[in-house]
Amino acid sequence: MKFITVDTYDKLSRQAANIISAQVILKPDSVLGLATGSSPLGTYKQLIEWYEKGDIDFSQVTSVNLDEYVGLDGTNDQSYRYFMDNNFFNHINIKKENTFVPDGCAKDLTAEGDGYDMHIKSLGGIDLQLLGIGLDGHIGFNEPDSVFVKSTHVVDLHESTIKANSRFFANENEVPKQAITMGMASIMQAKKILLIANGAAKKGILEKAFFGPITPMVPASILQLHPDVTVIYSEN
Repeated sequence: MKFITVDTYDKLSRQAANIISAQVILKPDSVLGLATGSSPLGTYKQLIEWYEKGDIDFSQVTSVNLDEYVGLDGTNDQSYRYFMDNNFFNHINIKKENTFVPDGCAKDLTAEGDGYDMHIKSLGGIDLQLLGIGLDGHIGFNEPDSVFVKSTHVVDLHESTIKANSRFFANENEVPKQAITMGMASIMQAKKILLIANGAAKKGILEKAFFGPITPMVPASILQLHPDVTVIYSEN
């Protein structure tokens, strides 16, 4: 496990983008596991800048996203499909048909989860998985629980997660109460994991996740068992 501490969010974003770009340059047909939220925005912005300069080519890349809100389709501006399209995919030369996000509007969400896992396996697994971390230790939408859930599944979002995400909505009542999220098996089977976190508020949960006991009550703690994890942290 490798820890990198920097003093600004911009440096964090550049470090993370360096790692992702190196992955794509060394393996142009990489499968990238991608994340949403505020943490990776700077990373995506940096990757777009390098793409525009001709330094990186995404034409052979396949992406699989961690999660999606239940009940929001890709035209909803709060959906994660919309987020990825507008903050990353629409600005690079990745083929849209090679970008995958769980369907939160699927009629059978259990079948959607099973199919998502099978699709990731058919791709040969994830080469590099980008993660953020919630204040309660969640990764993707894998919330604190009594067990680590292996497969892509529907989860009831904890009140703390709903409150944290309410800043993106008009009010807290508009935040979906469920999400479909990649489970621990696909995340842990990724060849490399890159976790980014910024802000002094994240310091405590990072210490619990990486220096405390491995427990499903701190979902990110399972990453202690992964052979190739890089954590980049910025207090500011």
